[in-house]
Amino acid sequence: MSQFDSLIGRVLSHEGGYVNDPRDPGGETQWGISKRAYPAVNIRALTRDQAVEIYRRDYWQRVQGDKLPAAVAFQVMDAAVNHGVGTSIRWLQRAVGVADDGVIGPRTLAAVAAAPVADLVLLFNAERLEFYAKLSTFDAFGKGWTRRVAGNLRLAAVDN
Repeated sequence: MSQFDSLIGRVLSHEGGYVNDPRDPGGETQWGISKRAYPAVNIRALTRDQAVEIYRRDYWQRVQGDKLPAAVAFQVMDAAVNHGVGTSIRWLQRAVGVADDGVIGPRTLAAVAAAPVADLVLLFNAERLEFYAKLSTFDAFGKGWTRRVAGNLRLAAVDN
């Protein structure tokens, strides 16, 4: 089983099924895939398998998840789904102290390989929590977001 295959179920458990909350700027979503990000997709009819393929192609491959330690790969993937690939990569880059250009290249990968995984996961999630706290929708969704990060930190302890 690939690293992606072992981690995608976690992401999908966070994202769940169909939602169309007017307070959510992503609009209509299914399996975490939003109409805003994928306007040509029939969101209500989107299957789990279709969502998995979107995640593999547009998220996992872009964050180079197979080149990251499992504990880090899941954190970066989950944040990419929730905040966008570029944002997630920039948090990873800040956590390892390289230029945060939003593209994973040799310098980012070398810095990740050199960093203690536990420290990297903590610094990455500190970036994520600071981001959440600044959002205007924090009052509506903040409790769920912080629970998500808390759960992810527990999973990182298992992965590490």
